[in-house]
Amino acid sequence: MTKIECILRPGKLESVKEAVNKCGIQGMTVTQVIGCGLQKGRTEVYRGAEYSINLLPKVKVEMVVPDRDVESVVKAITGAARTGEIGDGKLFTYKIDNAIRIRTGETGKAAI
Repeated sequence: MTKIECILRPGKLESVKEAVNKCGIQGMTVTQVIGCGLQKGRTEVYRGAEYSINLLPKVKVEMVVPDRDVESVVKAITGAARTGEIGDGKLFTYKIDNAIRIRTGETGKAAI
């Protein structure tokens, strides 16, 4: 099993969800986050005063998938999230030793 974690533009969440669902993956956790990378924020003017917004709103999507599906899910996410502009996000993969469904006690692939 592999955990896929990605940080995306909020506007790309729906297209990423559709792409992942087409791969047969249904479970995911989505969190609203703020952060910065190469995009470095922006400057805005409010009531005549200029201020800098260094942390931009992003969406963090996490899912655990069987190892055989990792490549197709990564391709689906990157294809759906890519605009070609700075700020498209990052994707990380982590190996998972085990998963346990608390309600039933199922472990491994049966738990996801």
